[in-house]
Amino acid sequence: MAATTVGTFGLILLGVYTGKIGAGLTCAGRWPFCDGWLGLFPATWPSFVEWFHRLVAMVVGFMILGAGLIAWRGEYDTRITYALGVAVVMLPLQILFGANTVLNFGITASMLHQTAAQLIFASLVYATALSFWTASGRPTESTTEADTETAVTGD
Repeated sequence: MAATTVGTFGLILLGVYTGKIGAGLTCAGRWPFCDGWLGLFPATWPSFVEWFHRLVAMVVGFMILGAGLIAWRGEYDTRITYALGVAVVMLPLQILFGANTVLNFGITASMLHQTAAQLIFASLVYATALSFWTASGRPTESTTEADTETAVTGD
């Protein structure tokens, strides 16, 4: 789950760069194909960045779906399952917002796309943090009060 969270953070950073250089504009009216069929031999650097963002988004999307499926089928804390459920439910909306960002390169489209990304990321951070705790919500035995005191005082 931590890998999914880190991957999502990296994808958000890549998305910011993609938007900053205006890579979505390389698609013009040819979305979803843009420059080059399925990303093969993109015509320009911005076109390559757009395709690379899509590739990373696909990989991270499957990681989110996998984490959600594992949580749904496993015996995890209900809060973890719900948090991953939010990420999974937001994923198709995020894809649609991403397409809208390319087709209608404007502030509203970008804001919706970024907001959905942040909601997915926040859900994953929450689920990842909870996964380091027991189902009761208490710290695991390795982080008991005595261990914490030893770590602080060095005794």
